[in-house]
Amino acid sequence: MLIHATATAAIVLDTRRKKTDDTYPLKLRITYQRVRKYYRIGIDLTEPIWLEVEDKSKTRRELREIRERLSAFQSRAEQTIKGIENFDFDSFEASYFQNFTENVKEKALRNDIVPAYSRYIKQLEEEGRASYAGIFKSSITSLETFKKRLKFSDVTPDFLKKYEKWMLQEGNSVTSIGMWLRPLRTIFNIAIEDGVVTREQYPFGKRKYQIPGGQNIKKALTLAEVEKIFHFHAVTGSQEDKARDFWIFSYLCNGVNMKDICRLKWKNIEKDSVTFIRAKTELTNKSNIKPIVAVLTEPSLHVIHKWGGERVSPDSYVFPILSPGLTPKRERELVQYFTKFVNKWMQRVADALGIDKPVTTYYARHSFATVLKRSGAPIEFISESLGHSDMKTTDNYLDGFEDDTKREYTKALLNFNR
Repeated sequence: MLIHATATAAIVLDTRRKKTDDTYPLKLRITYQRVRKYYRIGIDLTEPIWLEVEDKSKTRRELREIRERLSAFQSRAEQTIKGIENFDFDSFEASYFQNFTENVKEKALRNDIVPAYSRYIKQLEEEGRASYAGIFKSSITSLETFKKRLKFSDVTPDFLKKYEKWMLQEGNSVTSIGMWLRPLRTIFNIAIEDGVVTREQYPFGKRKYQIPGGQNIKKALTLAEVEKIFHFHAVTGSQEDKARDFWIFSYLCNGVNMKDICRLKWKNIEKDSVTFIRAKTELTNKSNIKPIVAVLTEPSLHVIHKWGGERVSPDSYVFPILSPGLTPKRERELVQYFTKFVNKWMQRVADALGIDKPVTTYYARHSFATVLKRSGAPIEFISESLGHSDMKTTDNYLDGFEDDTKREYTKALLNFNR
């Protein structure tokens, strides 16, 4: 009696070619009459993790979940084999992939991180947040350089630690690592809300992987340096004159950034104050948007009178930088051009004054906060003025005290005679 050999199915780790993140692909192996064929299943593991998966005494949740997924692949293959009367590989492939292609495709697409990034990037661009979208583009480019066809299931604390190590070996800074991983964290949070991944799969946080913060570089001037800029003699109407005026306006108006200056409308201006919502936050935290109110001093009012346009209506722009009806892309281009203009000519002002710092528009904002801190203003007031939602963000803005101030405070340690 002729006995036909039965095809068998198994999940194996294909160790022939290691990936850049030290993982190997898992494959479905079908064996029939000593012939073996391998099929990708879209899961990659390191060799140590694979050994733990095979060791049934290891019962961590992560390992149990992997075993369940692998068991499902193998069970489907075995059921397909049973349904083929005269087995051959062509029949197996036609049946196996016909029955499960749509389901597998849908799951694979939902598990794929790149489409998740693409959807969110498109949303940001439609909202006019092109610069923020650019950060997400750079993030996924970096991650895909480390590992192609990245899936949510690939991103574990161990994976993130290896990515961090790889980034450092490639000469990147800790700050860059944080910059590219924060968007990934956002994508994970969206995926959890959409039910694509579970909270247990979330790789960030305490006892998991914590994104490095990097060292914040302080960008504040001393009050003496600000005074030099304030009294800088520039030819009226010159490029230096205009750049200096807008830098001072930012410094005096709560460190308002150039985009928000460009977007100011006459309806935002009261007699001695300006009220606005930061463009950076108006599309986030929508339930908790707090307007920023800055007092208009005589010098800041002078900038408005000197460089402001005609008050045609409450909705007309204060400064003739933007115009109604611009596309988000064109608005961004004009804001970037104006910011570069201020930075370029402010550096010439700084050089002329002997200020050995890159006095950009960021310095106006940080100097506003730091000068207030050194004057004794409560951090709560500074935080509210900057429009921050938490004190930690404000603290990152603040530079330390000047040396003279430190000396004065230190004297109090020996101030025994009151």
